[in-house]
Amino acid sequence: MSILRSVLVADDEASLRHVLTLVLQAQGYEVRAVSNGEEALAELEARDYDAVISDVRMPRVDGLTVLRKALARHPDLTFVVMSAYGQPDAALEAVAAGAFDYVSKPFKPEEVVLVLKKAEERRRLVTENRRLRRSGTDRGPLDRIVGSSEAVKQLQKQILKVAPVSTTVLITGESGTGKELVARALHELSPRAAMPFVPVNCGAIPPGLVESELFGHARGAFTDARTAKRGLFAEADGGTLLLDEAGDLPPPAQIKLLRFLQEGEIRAVGENRSERVDVRVLAATHRDLGKLVEKGEFREDLYYRLNVVNLGIPPLRARREDVLQLARAFLLRFNRELNRQVPVTGFESGAEELLASYSWPGNVRELENAIERAVLLAEGNLVQVQNLPERIWSVPQPAPPASEVASQEDLSLKRAMRSLEERYIRAALRRTRGNRTRAAELLEISHRALLYKIKEYGIDADAEGELA
Repeated sequence: MSILRSVLVADDEASLRHVLTLVLQAQGYEVRAVSNGEEALAELEARDYDAVISDVRMPRVDGLTVLRKALARHPDLTFVVMSAYGQPDAALEAVAAGAFDYVSKPFKPEEVVLVLKKAEERRRLVTENRRLRRSGTDRGPLDRIVGSSEAVKQLQKQILKVAPVSTTVLITGESGTGKELVARALHELSPRAAMPFVPVNCGAIPPGLVESELFGHARGAFTDARTAKRGLFAEADGGTLLLDEAGDLPPPAQIKLLRFLQEGEIRAVGENRSERVDVRVLAATHRDLGKLVEKGEFREDLYYRLNVVNLGIPPLRARREDVLQLARAFLLRFNRELNRQVPVTGFESGAEELLASYSWPGNVRELENAIERAVLLAEGNLVQVQNLPERIWSVPQPAPPASEVASQEDLSLKRAMRSLEERYIRAALRRTRGNRTRAAELLEISHRALLYKIKEYGIDADAEGELA
């Protein structure tokens, strides 16, 4: 794929067409300018162009219609839209429909040149990525997004398309689906790959410290600010900042983030001047930001700024054909990491059936943890059913009939839960022949918590082990 050479400009303002033509020709581009969408479509029928720069609002046929029809016929076409001030929705709709980028009027013609240069860089990157994949030598970030389902293939294609530009991306999906993995792929496939990738979990920072962590603070800005501190935006300068769990950002931080996305500037807490930084922002969340906006818990203008492109990751239960492929990949990894003397080479048939049929509410993270545990506990070279977490293979005991429950004198749910917990602990100790560490792993509680509960229930762990 060659770099961009021929450019079609479509705008109903004659002066703008003239200026853009002169500026682009000075940069070595071949330029043809038309005054409306109808003429633009006719030009695209008559000859091939590398790029189109089109106004959104035009007579006869609008820019969005031109965009959709053009990309339907020429999927590799670089399309840049121009939108008037106060029309952000149209520009965002264009990007969602496949536009490479947008510029807001009024703008300097040099801004359009910069966008085209970025598009050329993307083309080079995509071409190189395709070459590596054909040659079988690419072990890059896309290969770490494991799966052969149509959902994974579409996600990988979207990542390839979005990665080379600095557009803000909102990554959505349930907990454990791999949102940070997608964010890292976007960074590593971008021109910023050599610069920092800085992930931050917004929900893990106390609300009163979020602004300081993200934007830094001046010395003396608050009681404990004995020295000045650079924030995470400054650390990510030139690179990418991932705002994980962005829905947990408190209102003051939302305002500052919006200012950065609009102006490209940050201001440390306690400072009276702003600082320009070059950071691509990626946001990830398992929450529905649209509903948070409706509740007044998230700024609507910030939501639209973050949601320029939305990459949705489906839950693992929606792509069951990927489960065994993921499980085998984790098996290889944990064989290396745990340095087993007897390698675990696969799964016995019963274990495979359970892996494929389980619903995986914790998604890929739950599967990863289950395989790590299985490799750790496996005694031969195959993972057995009993090496998997008990919640996956245990058959729930049927509940007693309602009439039987009603006839019992003790209807205390609290005592029933304690009784069930004690039975599970005794069963785990028997299965592990009294090994408290392995029993804690089966029960998925800490070793310390198990010892406490053994004491609380008066259980003789060694005696239970002898009953096995």
